[in-house]
Amino acid sequence: MLSRRVKIPAMKHRTIILASSSPRRLELLRQHGFEVQVHPADIEETSPPHFTVGEITLWNARRKAGKIAGIYANRVVIAADTLVSHNGRILGKPDDLAEATEMLRALNGKTHQVFSGVWLSSKSGTRHYGFIEVSRVRFRKLSEHEISDYLTRINPLDKAGAYAAQEDPIGLIEEIEGSRTNVIGLPMETLAEVLEVF
Repeated sequence: MLSRRVKIPAMKHRTIILASSSPRRLELLRQHGFEVQVHPADIEETSPPHFTVGEITLWNARRKAGKIAGIYANRVVIAADTLVSHNGRILGKPDDLAEATEMLRALNGKTHQVFSGVWLSSKSGTRHYGFIEVSRVRFRKLSEHEISDYLTRINPLDKAGAYAAQEDPIGLIEEIEGSRTNVIGLPMETLAEVLEVF
């Protein structure tokens, strides 16, 4: 597995506000030494038709952070949005198991891209910084039985592309090029660097 390995400093900051209910993003931040308070933005994500996949993720991350930043004076608010893209098709979170199965069939044995847009705001929303991270993920070839078995082992309905990089009980992922934490939902290598100067 080719995954970018960057040493992430275990930094202690003032409490970071995470504008997301994602347990995976919360866990990643805490694993790397950040004190985190969760305050989900609770907005409806949109996909402007003239935006690229990366621009869509950054647009939604900015909207989430903007909704929360004004509530917290002198706190850094972090928001993120992650989408899977394959052959020009955007794969978000599936609505049901049938759609999750269809997504895994589409990605089966192929390489796709994972885009995360991350937006940081501070000083009650007067200071901002955003970036887009892209990773390439290749799945091994799965049988129909393996796809069905995989979907009984994880909850695919809250995951873009209907799979989870942090839990891979059947060895679904063959290779990751770029940030593995980005595939999980928050590119910690770049985020840690940005937070040091933000």
